[in-house]
Amino acid sequence: MSEPGKSLLSSPTSSGGQPAGSDTYKGWLYKWTNYLKGYQRRWFVLSNGLLSYYRTQAEMAHTCRGTISLTTAHIEVGDACHLVLTSGGRSYHLKATSDGESQRWVSALQQAKANASHMMHQSDDSGDEAPVPQPDRALTQGALKTLASKLDDLSTCNELIGKHGAALQRSLSELEDLRTATDGTDKLKTVNERATLFRITSNAMINACRDFLDVAETHSRRWQRALQYEREQRHHLEETIEQLAKQHNSLERAWREAPSTHPDGGERTQEGDASDENEDTEFFDAMEDSPAFITVTASDHTQHRRSSSNQSIMSGGLPNNEWSHNENDSGSNNVQLRRVRRSRIPDKPNYSLNLWSIMKNCIGKELSKIPMPVNFNEPLSMLQRLTEDLEYSDLLDRASRCESSLEQMCLVAAFSVSSYSTTIHRTAKPFNPLLGETYELDRLDDFGYRSICEQVSHHPPAAAHHVTSQRGWTLWQEITIDSKFRGKYISVMPLGCIHLQFHSSGNHYVWGKVTSTVHNIIVGKLWIDQSGDIEIVNHRTKDSCHLKFVPYSYFSRDLSRKVTGVVADSEGTAHHILSGTWDDKMESAKIVESSRGCGGSEGKQKTLYQTLQPKVLWKKYPLPENSENMHFFSSLALTLNEPEEGVAPTDSRLRPDQRLMEAGLWDEANAHKQRLEERQRLERRKREAQATQVLEEGQDIEGFQPLWFERRTDDSTGESTYVYRGGYWEAKDRQDWSQCPEIF
Repeated sequence: MSEPGKSLLSSPTSSGGQPAGSDTYKGWLYKWTNYLKGYQRRWFVLSNGLLSYYRTQAEMAHTCRGTISLTTAHIEVGDACHLVLTSGGRSYHLKATSDGESQRWVSALQQAKANASHMMHQSDDSGDEAPVPQPDRALTQGALKTLASKLDDLSTCNELIGKHGAALQRSLSELEDLRTATDGTDKLKTVNERATLFRITSNAMINACRDFLDVAETHSRRWQRALQYEREQRHHLEETIEQLAKQHNSLERAWREAPSTHPDGGERTQEGDASDENEDTEFFDAMEDSPAFITVTASDHTQHRRSSSNQSIMSGGLPNNEWSHNENDSGSNNVQLRRVRRSRIPDKPNYSLNLWSIMKNCIGKELSKIPMPVNFNEPLSMLQRLTEDLEYSDLLDRASRCESSLEQMCLVAAFSVSSYSTTIHRTAKPFNPLLGETYELDRLDDFGYRSICEQVSHHPPAAAHHVTSQRGWTLWQEITIDSKFRGKYISVMPLGCIHLQFHSSGNHYVWGKVTSTVHNIIVGKLWIDQSGDIEIVNHRTKDSCHLKFVPYSYFSRDLSRKVTGVVADSEGTAHHILSGTWDDKMESAKIVESSRGCGGSEGKQKTLYQTLQPKVLWKKYPLPENSENMHFFSSLALTLNEPEEGVAPTDSRLRPDQRLMEAGLWDEANAHKQRLEERQRLERRKREAQATQVLEEGQDIEGFQPLWFERRTDDSTGESTYVYRGGYWEAKDRQDWSQCPEIF
């Protein structure tokens, strides 16, 4: 075998005496693969302007690992025997074992590139027509017929070779079995005849192969040029379509921003109102389908579309198209307002940042104490994430109408599981609320409830939440977040209880939350898992439900993200089996019979339940279109940070860093985030200094007191928790926020 880098074979020349292509050049080189394996030894073949590589020489017969064209390639020679080939967006980083070998390869590559370019120009001058949109159909069909004919010849030769080869093999076998000389003479004559036929057929096969290759080579350059032309046409068409899409968006945006009243400011005529009724319907459909709908103030709408003014982004006003009206058929002036919630937020920018460079010095610390840029956040606060548990509040509406407490327990259990469905793709961290920060969600008109949250503690971070529904239930909770960074994963452990009481029956349910774990912090794609147990207890009837969130295991055959549960009465008798996944759906099956089965693990006996057909309790809503570019927000999550009029000045919607991040201005958001965190640290030092002074004076220390919540002892559980003291909605009606601190 020749040495690596040596020319092993020269290509034939054409009838004109000019080289038909570049010399075939073969040898070993080292090719960069990835950061784990580095440079790997590969067998390279340079032929006809193409550089191909294989893992071994034996692979040349069946498997090519990659090919790069030298016609338009850029050859860059580096130091220490390195060279880089770039063509069509692909790059080969190669390394030779010596300077001499590297120089030989560079010379061969440059010569092959020159020959390929020369052959392309030569084909242009020798009569090959320039690319045309419609190639000569007759010529193409003639070439295809010729190739088909040659292929038939090859097939015939192949059959004859197989036939004569088998006959020759039989004659040779019979020759070996001969015992007399007379028989040997006859058999040798037969073998010679069959060998002659085999040789003739083989020569015909070789000639047919040569003819097939000649025809294919004659037309290959023309087809390559036609293919290149089609690629260029496709690229041009894609650019044209992209430009048309941009123009369409601009026209749609301009149409949306057009004023809905006449220029003179007067009211429209009755005929105009009638004609505009259909336009309103189309208007809101178009707004929902718009790929870039941003909520801004009415006065700054046009200006914001043309600039990235921080002032207009953080103004927090209502857009000019947030309300629609419907007049009754009688034509009276009774107007029914209908709020149209937004269905889009600006797409998430594609900013890259090395998480490990920030987190490597924070192993073992609480997540809330790690200074993080907004690149790892989502544009919602922890208070808003807590409110997002109400995504499936209709489950509680259904539960309030249940006459059976056990069936009601099934729906409450499904509600407790549904709150995790929005987290399946949400690996980003919500903003840590500032002390005293609040968040309200008033959905009396569409969902029948009002929700208010307040950050009642900063270290440890704790939030209180209260929801009152006109549909027969009240929910309240105090959740303290305990989180740890473990190097490879982050664990978030919510501590505290969730309380739910139904007005008609007085049933009072209490349960907790499971642990959330974000994996692959260092290497790989981030993914989230929920694991642990939830015990739901009805303190009035003593019914209970035990839910188990099965943690992910590579070796487990169970369904991923699986949740199982059993609903039992006060005596411990099971009545319903719950099953499903926390990211999709939950089902319940009524138990009709139970029995003790064979022994399980650790000598325990398993209980076998015979049930009726399961019923679906809860099914996850599909995510909105383009959600992957909007932080994987659900339909409710998209509206949580929508500006509202009349909210408290401490509301999360008014937080500037969060608002800027939602608008895609992450650098400005990081600057505001640092300012707010530094201001909060200064306030904490002031409170600590005041506490020290009061302690020295022998007085009682009064720490931070939340504005809308107070600590009480729960009558059912005996635990001390923050509950709503009232007054927020009354203050909102009066627009009296004089008690609210200035935190932003």
